[in-house]
Amino acid sequence: MVHNYSKAVLGPAFRIGILGYTGYSGAKLVSLLERHPSVSVVLLDHRHTEGAVSAQPMPVSSNAPPIARMPWSANAVIENHLDVVFTATPPEVSMEVVPQILAQGAKAVDLSGAFRLTAAQYKRWYGAEHSQPALLQEAVYGLPELHREKIRGARLVANPGCYPTAAICALWPLMGKDWVDRSAGIICDAKSGVTGAGKSLSPKTHFAQVSENFSAYAILKHRHVPEVLNNAGIDESDFAFTAHLLPTQRGILATHYLKLKRPVPMDAILDAYRSAYASSSFIRIYPSQGQPQISLVNRTNFCDIHCSLSQDGLRLVVVSCIDNLVKGAAGQAVQNMNLLLGLDETLGLL
Repeated sequence: MVHNYSKAVLGPAFRIGILGYTGYSGAKLVSLLERHPSVSVVLLDHRHTEGAVSAQPMPVSSNAPPIARMPWSANAVIENHLDVVFTATPPEVSMEVVPQILAQGAKAVDLSGAFRLTAAQYKRWYGAEHSQPALLQEAVYGLPELHREKIRGARLVANPGCYPTAAICALWPLMGKDWVDRSAGIICDAKSGVTGAGKSLSPKTHFAQVSENFSAYAILKHRHVPEVLNNAGIDESDFAFTAHLLPTQRGILATHYLKLKRPVPMDAILDAYRSAYASSSFIRIYPSQGQPQISLVNRTNFCDIHCSLSQDGLRLVVVSCIDNLVKGAAGQAVQNMNLLLGLDETLGLL
């Protein structure tokens, strides 16, 4: 269902700050919130981003009011009456500023990996001690399809990574069933456009390296693995994840391979997904004749899912597809913001 809201009717009832608006995800946040009917935006310059060149043009419409921009400080939260602040910043910056945001009475949606894991997991996968372990206990993992009600009452939402969003949405409806032979291994073979690597300069993202090329990276040590384990309910010893870099700008296609303990009818498998996502506007379950494609989800907040079952009913392949900058980052962050503010979850996204 498409919701036809009007700013003239609802008005910009809420004030939103964006810290880290010069990166790919931050710039996408600006473009999404510029047309959101119930918010007005303030751009906040942190010392690490002040004066930085925007990762991509911010597509602000010609009839939109100018967006306020000012230096970041904890006082800026109070002075601008901010209700929610997005932190699209490196983890170490998020750990610095999020406590200040919360102390000023605003809510925070963090797009980094700073608050997605336990302290022990963060130390192992990010190679550093976590400076705000108490907030890890409070943070809610921001995948609305799993944690919608917890998000509504949260102060701090840890927006999921792009790969975990695709993998968790594909896997968790099956993990609650006694169908999957976990000892046979669960494989996630995932491919992402180059924007998933972020804006920072790196030899692996140079045009000459990416164009007409295809490569795997961070094999067996990708930081997104523990997010999948924690939220899909899988043991690390049963899960193999490999990320690949596509020679495209954006989009993720993840293919998951599972062995079943016994034959399970396709109708039962599809019923499990439909039941799991009965109240989820952004999950599309494909019929048997369809196939998810990156081109069909790019620039949307949808996650498309398709299941294929072998003739003997024992081998299941689940394909999921998202836009890494929207459902995998900024769009999901807006979805979380809507829940925090008591708005329709789809507002500004459909």
